Amino acid sequence: MEDLYRQHILDHYQNPRNYGEIEDPDVSREEYNPLCGDRLILELKYDGDHVVEAKFHGEGCAISQASASMLTEFVEGKSVEEVKALTKDDILDMLGIPIGPVRMKCALLSLQAVKAGVYGVSEWELEEEEEL
Repeated sequence: MEDLYRQHILDHYQNPRNYGEIEDPDVSREEYNPLCGDRLILELKYDGDHVVEAKFHGEGCAISQASASMLTEFVEGKSVEEVKALTKDDILDMLGIPIGPVRMKCALLSLQAVKAGVYGVSEWELEEEEEL
């Protein structure tokens, strides 16, 4: 079963969904993982209180890029409140494989970007114990 999830991650990495930029986004948030060099810019477009478009661009490992691809697919059509309610466990469930401590920051980079963006804060600190 884990092999199936690995293929799913590779598919999102090699064929990312929603890769690119949004013209005049309502939210644009860049995040960087200094431990491995992953860089991600996540952008959202709203219609009222719903996300109607989500895109990302950047570079990084398969886990960070696949996670961003999956997250952008997931948030389209969701309300801002639903996006705010996303947790670390939601991302880990999307990935479907165990993620060790070294790769956790990679897996959560897109969640960090979307949370900081929808909350409109200048810095969003991920706490290891915190349930985003």
